Amino acid sequence: MKTSQPDSLDIAAKTRAQAPADDSGPDRPQVIAPVAKRVVLHFPGFEPLDAQLHHARYQRAAIQSAKTFGLDLTVGPLQAQGSAAHFDLSCRSGEHRTETRLHVFDHAALVSALTGRPLLARLLSGYRSAGRVILAGGLTGYFRHAWRFGLFFIFPFLLVTLSILVALGIATLPFSLGIPAWNCLWSLPLAFTFLRYAVAPFAERLHTLHLFADWELAIAMASLDLPDVDGWLAACVADVREALKDEAEEYVITSHSMGSSIATQVIGRLLEEHPGIFDGKRVVFATLGSAILQCALLRPAAKLRERVGRIARMPQVFWLDIQCLTDCVNFYKCRVVSLAGHPDAPQAKMAFMRVKNMVSRDRYKRIRLDILRIHRQYVLDSEKQSNFDFTLMTAGPLPAARFAAFSPSDLQQAK
Repeated sequence: MKTSQPDSLDIAAKTRAQAPADDSGPDRPQVIAPVAKRVVLHFPGFEPLDAQLHHARYQRAAIQSAKTFGLDLTVGPLQAQGSAAHFDLSCRSGEHRTETRLHVFDHAALVSALTGRPLLARLLSGYRSAGRVILAGGLTGYFRHAWRFGLFFIFPFLLVTLSILVALGIATLPFSLGIPAWNCLWSLPLAFTFLRYAVAPFAERLHTLHLFADWELAIAMASLDLPDVDGWLAACVADVREALKDEAEEYVITSHSMGSSIATQVIGRLLEEHPGIFDGKRVVFATLGSAILQCALLRPAAKLRERVGRIARMPQVFWLDIQCLTDCVNFYKCRVVSLAGHPDAPQAKMAFMRVKNMVSRDRYKRIRLDILRIHRQYVLDSEKQSNFDFTLMTAGPLPAARFAAFSPSDLQQAK
């Protein structure tokens, strides 16, 4: 690795490229025209990371992914711009160079507002959001279409509820056993110790309270009933419009998890206000581990469902939905556009990745039981060549639509 300037990262690949595979089929052309200039609009998932931290994570992932796929990749410094920030990427593959500007539309301020409140307020707001999800038909829809996502929904609330009930049982043991009330002098501290030292570390490791807040934002994205959220979405629409003024061969809109609902609201609203903004452009709408249906299956999400259809029907847009079987936070093999109420519209092209094909065996053993770590793999690095890599899609020489049926040998065909 060499540094081209103090605030940039130059990543030199040190591994030899693999020999090209047999790509003689009709869907695998022998020569793939590489991209010279790209604009990426990235909407991250529900994580406590601002644009600076997303930039740092991208840099770390790019080091490994560039090495894995045999690329020379330079990641430039982060630059602020309105409600978003951006950084530039330069990738050399053989004799070709691809220049990319990647805009990050993080929602760290919204996450901080939800997670920075007192514990009791977070618990009450989380339970209230869960109730709204159930009454809005979310629980039924989740189990009907993706039962593992239904379990993901109920898990944090079930864990906290059972923990509180056990703690109450410990605290009231003297009354249950029919012994004098003064025994509460030991039962109450014991109940507190159980919550503090048995439940809290376990809940923290599983990001339980963070998931409480996630459902609050899900309700807000479905119903659009919070002025702060609506104002932030409006600012994003303005910044996306400016970003699209840059001349490029392709415009790639990537979104991860909750960010897919946000991206849909933003891009859908932009198309409502400026129907011709994609004219003459090649656009890829790439949803990674998408949780659009987390919000779209709720009855108040009429505007979100309408915007799903609007995006799907745009002739300039190729919708690519990257999914993973071992990720319980996405809606595996669900036809998002159809389930949002548009069975007659062009459907998103589904492509499937496998985490164990992307990382080393030891690393996979460490992370395979961490559901949120598995869910983050869509935007992290690859230690092994497989059919998907976020860095390669956003900075590499291949057109983003190629990742609908990508093979590492495609890199050898791009000239």
